[in-house]
Amino acid sequence: MEHPFPVTAPWTPTSWRDFPAEQQPDWPDPSALDRATKTLAGYPPLVFAGEARSLRGALAKVASGEAFLLQAGDCAESFDAFGADTIRERLKVILQMAVVLMYSSGVPVVKVGRIAGQYAKPRSAPLEEVGGVELPSFRGHIVNDAAFTAEARRPDPDRLLTAYHQSAATLNLVRAFTKGGFADLNRVHAWNQEFVSSSAEGQRYEQLAHEIDRALRFMKACGVHTDDEPQLHQVDIYTSHEALILGYEEALTRRDSITGDFYDCSAHMLWIGERTRQLDGAHVEFLRGVHNPIGCKVGPSVTAEDLVALCDALDPDRVPGRLTLISRMGADRITDLLPPLLRAVEASGHPVVWACDPMHGNTFTAPNGRKTRRFDDVLAEIAGFFAAHAEVGTWPGGVHVELTGDDVTECLGGSEDILESQLDTRYETMCDPRLNARQSLDLAYRVAELLRA
Repeated sequence: MEHPFPVTAPWTPTSWRDFPAEQQPDWPDPSALDRATKTLAGYPPLVFAGEARSLRGALAKVASGEAFLLQAGDCAESFDAFGADTIRERLKVILQMAVVLMYSSGVPVVKVGRIAGQYAKPRSAPLEEVGGVELPSFRGHIVNDAAFTAEARRPDPDRLLTAYHQSAATLNLVRAFTKGGFADLNRVHAWNQEFVSSSAEGQRYEQLAHEIDRALRFMKACGVHTDDEPQLHQVDIYTSHEALILGYEEALTRRDSITGDFYDCSAHMLWIGERTRQLDGAHVEFLRGVHNPIGCKVGPSVTAEDLVALCDALDPDRVPGRLTLISRMGADRITDLLPPLLRAVEASGHPVVWACDPMHGNTFTAPNGRKTRRFDDVLAEIAGFFAAHAEVGTWPGGVHVELTGDDVTECLGGSEDILESQLDTRYETMCDPRLNARQSLDLAYRVAELLRA
């Protein structure tokens, strides 16, 4: 059969090993790592190739300006904060945001969670020093533990197996919620958490929910059998994570029995981070060969020439829905830096999805030592993203945000006007600061207004 992505050089699931691999743990026991990855290779896939192809088709509509991508979830999932309530509340926020975006803007929304696999985090330095003691950096629960002790920070390959099992359990629950009635549009009122329903954003959401109720009743009055329309009662939420620990990703790569192509079955969509997008690096080499939809973070240091070269490497056949470019420039730089990149990619003929990550370019350290982000900066980067696309005449395809369903105080501002003095009230993230449910809902309304405009 004809392959949709022509091979420019020999590729196998192991060919990345011949390239320099950034951000990999220094595993102390190679034999233990080998046992863990061989065990993983014998496990069933977490997702199926057909599901990944369905996502690619949905993203193709985003690339053509017919839909909008909402990619959202935790900055780093935790082995400890793992339970049905945590997953349900995070899912609620994503469903609420999607309904706000879709109903307020009239644009279909493709929903992709940073969920069921986002256990690894890149770090700016391999070592961390506290009180004169130097230990390996925390790289996410798939590698080591956040506690600042030598034993906790020792990379443990058995954590790869734990990550698989927790991803499988999370996926089972997400599928049960989204297909078993929880995501039914008749339940839009039930998605409102108590602390959101008491806020201005929650009240605005309740008004929208009443409007949806009226619309459904009107459809029934017109003779439309809404009970027979599955789109009204269930949703597709796809999974994604940064493909950082390449041994884990390789072990979960399978050949599709229908097409004969390789898919990384750890998630529907994988992305390459800003620190690992080297053209001659192992991450680009690995992801160029799997047939999942893939993403690539694009920061302020990238040149137009480099970006087009990345597009050529990752999507040589220019397949709509294959490649998502996720810009993360910073609120004060996006309107200057993004338009030349948009023009270069547009001229190259690559039908990419452009999404905005307004979080990572706006992170700073507060006086109390906490990493945080200002909600106004997050909104400003999204506004700049839309402005850059309006200038060039391209489609602002989506947003990529870190959030939680919990009432945390990690990002400053928002309708609650969280202050620096309040950061310690509920600062619970394992790595980067996340939007809470109120802030997430407010962001959805702001994005919907930009889409309408």
